[in-house]
Amino acid sequence: MLELNPTAPSAPAGDLIKDSSEATFMADVVEASQSVPVIVDFWAPWCGPCRQLTPAIEAAVTAAGGAVKLVKVNVDENQAIAQQLRVQSLPTVYAFWQGQPIDAFQGALPASEIKAFIDKAIVASGGEVGGGLSEALETAENMLEEGAAADAASIFAAVLGEDPQSAAAYGGLARTHLALDQIDEAAQVLLTAPAALSSAPEIEAARAQIELARQAADAGPVDELRAGLDADPDDLKARFDLAQALYAAGDAEEAVTQLLESFRRDREWNEGAAKAQLFTIFEALKANDPIVLNGRRKLSSMIFA
Repeated sequence: MLELNPTAPSAPAGDLIKDSSEATFMADVVEASQSVPVIVDFWAPWCGPCRQLTPAIEAAVTAAGGAVKLVKVNVDENQAIAQQLRVQSLPTVYAFWQGQPIDAFQGALPASEIKAFIDKAIVASGGEVGGGLSEALETAENMLEEGAAADAASIFAAVLGEDPQSAAAYGGLARTHLALDQIDEAAQVLLTAPAALSSAPEIEAARAQIELARQAADAGPVDELRAGLDADPDDLKARFDLAQALYAAGDAEEAVTQLLESFRRDREWNEGAAKAQLFTIFEALKANDPIVLNGRRKLSSMIFA
């Protein structure tokens, strides 16, 4: 009897769905399947059932949240691979685990049978299926951190398909758009979130990051702003502008330092702009980030001094 492994393998950040060739098949399938099951879809442009099956497999793989990967092989361009695996009709789909084919089917299948095929491959690898939305969110977050924003977006969207009340998925999907420099699209994602989620931490964090991203588009050169502030340390507008530019350049810690200094000099300047900007940065970063913890502590000591 096969035992399920609570620490099931999941797809690493990278291409969750990709095309392969004779030159890359070994890496894309044989090597990749050492750590995560790989579904291989053999298709051809002239194959009508393939046009029905491939999108359904892509949707099922995406919904699996990184527990499997999909590799597509055009047999017209890669006949040697098809012959080696004895592909005699299209579409033909294999499941690989640890370098070996463990299951296969031919022809177009309904969505329920495709899911069952993929679930079987996940279980064969020691994984768990069903209800793994938290694991899918974790996988998407890891992908986003490692630069695979498009793959992360697919998983966040799949989670929303299963749970339209997931604030974490809305926030994550918005952040994938920010990673792709799609600020307006990120804002639109949050507009589609249910009103009941508007104050959720994940939504507020994404909203703060969108605001800061819009500011970054107008931020001036750090060196010029710093030189201007050095010439007049009491110029709070220059200090505020420098803080915006520093955050846009990736230096959140120094941005917080400049805003704290502005608050210390005149907490009421520009209707409390320094304090408001600090809270925006705190919301955008993770709550346990040392920059947030230190910044909040210093701000509180000034407020209650």
